[in-house]
Amino acid sequence: MGVVVPFEEARDPAESLQPLLDIVAEDMQAVNRIILDKAVSDVELIPKLAHHLIESGGKRLRPMLTIAAAKLCGYQRDGHIRLAAAVEFMHTATLLHDDVVDESDYRRGKASARRVWGNQASVLVGDFLLGQAFRMMVEVGSLSALKILSGAAAVIAEGEVMQLAAAKNTATTEDAYLAIIDAKTAALFSAAAEVGGAIAKRPAEEQAALRSYGRNLGIAFQLVDDALDYSGNSARLGKSVGDDFREGKITLPVILCFRRGGDRERAFWKRTLSDGKIEDGDFEHAVGLMKKHNAIDATLERARHYGAIARDALAIFPADANASALTEVIGFCVSRAN
Repeated sequence: MGVVVPFEEARDPAESLQPLLDIVAEDMQAVNRIILDKAVSDVELIPKLAHHLIESGGKRLRPMLTIAAAKLCGYQRDGHIRLAAAVEFMHTATLLHDDVVDESDYRRGKASARRVWGNQASVLVGDFLLGQAFRMMVEVGSLSALKILSGAAAVIAEGEVMQLAAAKNTATTEDAYLAIIDAKTAALFSAAAEVGGAIAKRPAEEQAALRSYGRNLGIAFQLVDDALDYSGNSARLGKSVGDDFREGKITLPVILCFRRGGDRERAFWKRTLSDGKIEDGDFEHAVGLMKKHNAIDATLERARHYGAIARDALAIFPADANASALTEVIGFCVSRAN
């Protein structure tokens, strides 16, 4: 029987994350040591730029999922630690590349690497981190884990290209957007969880359950991020509220507003997002339109839907502390918007 945690319960998001932090704490210390060790290079700029992002305050949720999933599956060796570090390097590399593609000046409340060192350095250091990630995968010696993570790397790249093709396009549909975040965000969540079962050589149905859990958790996580950009606070979001708007990103709240609004409102979204002609007061007007058309609540309702699917995916596992912690994480991802 799986563990069920109702999303409606009001609680501090950090409280929902604490069970996971507790069960992975010792292993994550080892993961962090590997991350610092593998970010070293004789090329001075590489560790300087890598540490700029690595030490910028991310929660390292994805590698924690790998550790917890391995524990859930009864894995007894230490290969999951290197795989978790590889997952974090993959994530860090995608952030470096994302900021170049999106022309972002800030990441987690501080100047982005591309703003400090430029686009070329950011892309190349991202490539270095990907290379280090694959080295660690090979060192673990699990062909199935290598297949899962290398497949995710390809899917993430496809998602980036899909997003580039849809950039500033207000005609983007909800289905098209969900396909983008499924590839760009959810693929790494999915792989991070699935490799925990793969390295433990668990049955195919358990690995599939972890894959489903990670995928749906990742979609929920991104949808909440989309909502927070128009309704959250900078401290909780890890970036300035309104960054998506200023960068012309077409996210689900925008898609819903665009579809539900009239011609005058659609002209506003085209001017600000497609044409990039943002004037004083435009972000506040955008937030007003979000409220008018219930776009934030609708986005969060979809996030809760995917969170429920993630929760149900874990029902195949015994209801132990590991399953409970992974279930609580769903509440953390969704309740960040409360």
